[in-house]
Amino acid sequence: MKKRTIYKSILVLALLFLLASIGVAVSGDVPGSGIFLVLAFLALATGFRGYDSLKGYSYTVMIFAAAVSALFYPHLFVEWNGFKFAALIIPLIQLIMFGMGTSMSFDDFVGVVKAPKGVFIGVVSHFIIMPLLGFSLANVGMSFFNFSPEIAAGIILIGCSPNGMASNVISYLAKANLALSITITAISTMLAPLVTPLLMKLLAGQFVEINVLHMMWDILKMVIIPIGAGLLFNKLFSGKMKWFDTAMPFLSMFGIIGIIVIITAAGRDSLLNVGLILVVLVLVHNVCGYLLGYWSGRLFRMNERDCRTIAIEVGMQNGGLASGLAKGMGKIATVGLAPVIFSSFMNITGSLLASYWHRKRVIEDGEEKFEGNNADVSEPQKSL
Repeated sequence: MKKRTIYKSILVLALLFLLASIGVAVSGDVPGSGIFLVLAFLALATGFRGYDSLKGYSYTVMIFAAAVSALFYPHLFVEWNGFKFAALIIPLIQLIMFGMGTSMSFDDFVGVVKAPKGVFIGVVSHFIIMPLLGFSLANVGMSFFNFSPEIAAGIILIGCSPNGMASNVISYLAKANLALSITITAISTMLAPLVTPLLMKLLAGQFVEINVLHMMWDILKMVIIPIGAGLLFNKLFSGKMKWFDTAMPFLSMFGIIGIIVIITAAGRDSLLNVGLILVVLVLVHNVCGYLLGYWSGRLFRMNERDCRTIAIEVGMQNGGLASGLAKGMGKIATVGLAPVIFSSFMNITGSLLASYWHRKRVIEDGEEKFEGNNADVSEPQKSL
């Protein structure tokens, strides 16, 4: 009871910080209101930890705290003593991908043999639905909201990216087919060096210059090599380094926060110009991915759990990789914005979808099924 009271007090403190932020902004000191808004988000994230139904959103609120910090105080996250923090983006992505590899095994790829139909539908749907949605929304942004070609290209880039590990966590919480989710993620990631650059050339080549071979190499060094090293590490040291298994998810989470802060700070001016509209288009992209992914499974008469899996695999992207590719293109402050926003909001939409499906009975072949995990949706999202 005493512990719950402490968390309630922290939530009250978050409200007070928010009111202080609004008060300072109304008084005319908008820059000064930033510190109180950041403190409000940090207190909110801490307070959420005390409630099972809210615990899973704590990390997402931390992401918003980081993004707000970068928007109000970008000079802190652009460079220090001549060192540009953008140089950290690719190493951070490699660290995250290495962590992804350590959480996988070579057996994950065997799922192609065990469930070829589900894997094929999931991977093909992913690389058709999200790129075409991104292309359509990019054109909407340019035609109706005067987006620059580079901002539009960023929307297409996140659509052409493979799945991220966050989709596996959400599939687990949504009582979907976790084995299928892991396999689809693994296969789409392995195909990314070939598929992503070709799709970008086809769909975004009219907006920005796309060097296909250069992008292929960027994906190999940012994703395939680190994941391969992680798979080998897992093979050799699985279960032998408990401290590492515990630390790696947290390093991955802080890596994602670091990438978001750096890109938000670098693209602050562009984000302020198109921010709200870009957020709306990115949310439409994400939510339509879930919807069309689910019905692509239904179209091919897949069972409910597999349809949920495909919905999640289609709707959730590897924003870290997309950010790294934007850095490789030298357009982190423009092309990199949509991936950052997508990464931030997909954790919210994914958690809400998981919460809904977690409480909804799975019905297959006219019968209610209660198999599957009983995970609480408040479980931390350990890998992004």
